[in-house]
Amino acid sequence: MTGKRTGSGWRPMRPGDIGPVTAISDAVHGAAYTEAPAVYAERLALHPAGCHVFEHDGAVAGYLIAHPWHRDRPPPLDRPLGAIPSDADGYYLHDLALLPSTRGAGAGKAGLALTIRQAVAAGFGDITLVAVNGADGFWAAQGFARVGGEGPSPYGPGTLLMRREALAQGPPPPE
Repeated sequence: MTGKRTGSGWRPMRPGDIGPVTAISDAVHGAAYTEAPAVYAERLALHPAGCHVFEHDGAVAGYLIAHPWHRDRPPPLDRPLGAIPSDADGYYLHDLALLPSTRGAGAGKAGLALTIRQAVAAGFGDITLVAVNGADGFWAAQGFARVGGEGPSPYGPGTLLMRREALAQGPPPPE
């Protein structure tokens, strides 16, 4: 017996997960959208309830980071927040990234359901994100719609600001 855990699921992120989270971000997003380890560590310190990793067969294979924020002004990419704003009016899904080997098994939908539960529990009516690398199709299938007109997106060309009501498709599934 190896002692290695098997199975898959989301669990709270811990400080020791920052290295794997950074490696996953580098692999999934490439140089254009990856962020420094200090950014992930700060998000974890500021809002641990919104930081989770997806474990698959005992290894971190994905992560999600979400936190309260200003719904119409996404936080800058690869920059510290400093603090969660006291006047936050929405829940921001900063990132949900999965290694290709875990995709298609429902991990993304389960991560979104977790984020929806958090947003609702915190009293927020909607969730905002910036879709990158062509992920807008996945997010549209999850009930997100583009926000605003044809103006520039906050993270550059090819990215879209998107939002969905927290309970737009009924209550989130149970844990």
